[in-house]
Amino acid sequence: MLNLLHTDGYKFSMAEAGWPLRQERFYYTHRRGGPHYLPFSPAEEIAKLLPRDACADAGREFLRQSRYAMGGAFWEAMKGAVQVDGLPRGAWFFDREPVFSVSGPSAMVSWLEPLTLQLHYRVQVATQALLHPERLDKVVGHVTCDAQRDLVLETLDALRVQAPPILVEPEAYYDEVRARVAALVGAVEDPKRLFEVGMRAATCLDQHRIALQACKDAGVMATSNVALARELGMRPVGTMGHEHLQRYGNDRDAFRAMRDRYPGPSSFLLDTFDTVRSGIPAAFDLIAEGPDRRDAVRFDSGDKRSQYLIATSLAQGRGIRPRFVLEDGFDLPQTLAFEDLRRLMGVRPEDQAYGYGGHIVQFSKDPLSRDRVAAVYKLTQSGPWATMKFGDEPGAGKESIPGAPVLYRPYLGSASHHGPTGIVAQEGEEAPEDAVRLTGAEQLPLAARFSAAEVRDFPRHKRPAYSPATLELVKQQYAARDRAIREV
Repeated sequence: MLNLLHTDGYKFSMAEAGWPLRQERFYYTHRRGGPHYLPFSPAEEIAKLLPRDACADAGREFLRQSRYAMGGAFWEAMKGAVQVDGLPRGAWFFDREPVFSVSGPSAMVSWLEPLTLQLHYRVQVATQALLHPERLDKVVGHVTCDAQRDLVLETLDALRVQAPPILVEPEAYYDEVRARVAALVGAVEDPKRLFEVGMRAATCLDQHRIALQACKDAGVMATSNVALARELGMRPVGTMGHEHLQRYGNDRDAFRAMRDRYPGPSSFLLDTFDTVRSGIPAAFDLIAEGPDRRDAVRFDSGDKRSQYLIATSLAQGRGIRPRFVLEDGFDLPQTLAFEDLRRLMGVRPEDQAYGYGGHIVQFSKDPLSRDRVAAVYKLTQSGPWATMKFGDEPGAGKESIPGAPVLYRPYLGSASHHGPTGIVAQEGEEAPEDAVRLTGAEQLPLAARFSAAEVRDFPRHKRPAYSPATLELVKQQYAARDRAIREV
């Protein structure tokens, strides 16, 4: 049974430094790898993920000991209801289209993120079964645990697809993860410099439990998974994600709020608006005010090598000693490269840490990783205010959609259609011409029912079109970001 510990640690610190009872909206999408098939009802699945019982006294004490002592607004928010607006079961969706959104009290809808992201696996299993049935044995034939096997069987059964033989290999998975973590420990020489953030990359909690046991046995004792940290005697970690910065609209106020509300060192995430022009200077100003707090800066997107060189040079010039945290797709070669940079720039080993998600938890015999489709769950609206995440990738690689997005499917007609596969509009906006609304539909409209053969021929790797209202919100968000950067 799920309880309030079944989430990432930074969900608690962000709730305490934000507005737990504020009404917010998050949306789920896949950034790449499409087309994708939705084999379940989003509302039904989210309902299964909601915590069934409050955190018992022992759990609350564990939170307090872990520097996540929560105020009354959080506990009230976690009693709240959520609303799910999504595509109907059986819909095909394409890259970057909003699949579903979840609205409700901030703390609750944020809490759902890591469990919600695990839904990517069932989507991928269903998609492979319909588009590439001849490959099914290769993509689901080896799993890490009984729970993952059950997910495969449940998904295929709903599609009336015969399951291939499935080999459950927890021991092989454990050995693989432990060897991978041991190599990382060898690269940095001190396991205390490493932490695990793979809950959202796992297919299920049972798989993550095996991975974390392997981490622990290899010497890594820190994880973002609070429930399993308590169960396995590990340390939960995490202070800040992009949603926290989005709520405040600028780095400076968001960093200060976390510093003033979280009773421990913070890790200032740099890339929500712009790493070099905003994140680094805002973080360093705050670190200079309290250099003994041991606060960190976290690099997450874009050219991290250049960002790191700029940040370490600026820190030395200002006479401050922040800690540097590296995440976002890090593996052994990247770790070795940044250890060389650390030595080149004279950064002490204890001042540089690394976080790993998919690199640790992925099973080499299972190709259906979260990274393969880049599944994300992002804040789109906080109170009455639209918000979006930017990032430092070229070509708007990690930008999110602001507002209250809903998806319309144009009447595509045939494989020769060259227009957008989807139109992202805003709730309440006038419907686009020659398109059918998918978001919120109880059943899949006839005009959006496509066979696997038809979907294979649709244009791929195209971003959905934005409606006038969505374009206007994006324009406003860029203007607000530019103002925030100028004020740093």
